Amino acid sequence: MLVPLSAHALFARPLVVAPDSSLAVEVLARTGVSAVLCADGRRTFDLPPGARVIVRRSDVPVRLARLHAGVFTDRLVNKFNLPVTGWRGPVGRE
Repeated sequence: MLVPLSAHALFARPLVVAPDSSLAVEVLARTGVSAVLCADGRRTFDLPPGARVIVRRSDVPVRLARLHAGVFTDRLVNKFNLPVTGWRGPVGRE
């Protein structure tokens, strides 16, 4: 999934692509403006005008650890006391 960061337009929506797809992003050379690549919010790389980044699925799977036993949406609803009666399932489900 490709998700625009700090999108300011309604048409800038997440894009779901096939697992075997490659995504290429280029910094336009004609603008003379550089860019910054931010990977997972931790590592950054300066990209000069004309740089091209190709992203594809790795052969190595990502291993994720679950720190909480509950479903994320349930924790979110409870934490922010969201009114969900009527659209989230039978009444009385918590």
